[in-house]
Amino acid sequence: MVTLCSAGLAISSLGCDPGAATQTPDAEPEIPLQDAPDAPQSLTLSSRDFEDGAALQRKHEFAGFGCTGDNVAPPLSWEGAPSETESYALVVHDPDAPTGVGFFHWVVVDIPADVTELDAANLPSGARALYTDYAQTGFGGPCPPPGAPHRYVFSVYALDVEQLEVPDGATGALTRFVLANHTLAYGRLVGTYER
Repeated sequence: MVTLCSAGLAISSLGCDPGAATQTPDAEPEIPLQDAPDAPQSLTLSSRDFEDGAALQRKHEFAGFGCTGDNVAPPLSWEGAPSETESYALVVHDPDAPTGVGFFHWVVVDIPADVTELDAANLPSGARALYTDYAQTGFGGPCPPPGAPHRYVFSVYALDVEQLEVPDGATGALTRFVLANHTLAYGRLVGTYER
């Protein structure tokens, strides 16, 4: 059973944790994949730091909220985008957080169409890092409570516009809502993390 803080965050042994969740052992929730329901999942997304379905590393863990990692984003690369791609967007989302919409860990839009890899320390010119659910821009690593692992879904979207019409303060949920109308194709890579 999950106890909720007044702000709607789960309580872990370390206090209110924005990424906290518990899972029932007999029913693991599915990853919501309907943010781009009409687009093919034809992009291949990969990272040299972890394989699809494998654990993220300690260096990726968030630095804060009781977590003491280095908050280093894994490098990403992709291929297979349609020729009409005008830009890319990236969303990293934890569907296991008990917030109703999960927890957004990294949101980047307006990645130029000629870019096929991403390093958080050196975003390409023109790309915008939007706010995460940590209330900051840039990568925010995993910080689940001790216990069951959480899944971190890295999604890259090939878009039909050069710039996505969302404000710099847009939430991850709003960004994915707007993405749904402009996605030509997408790719996913899932990492896990537990403490």
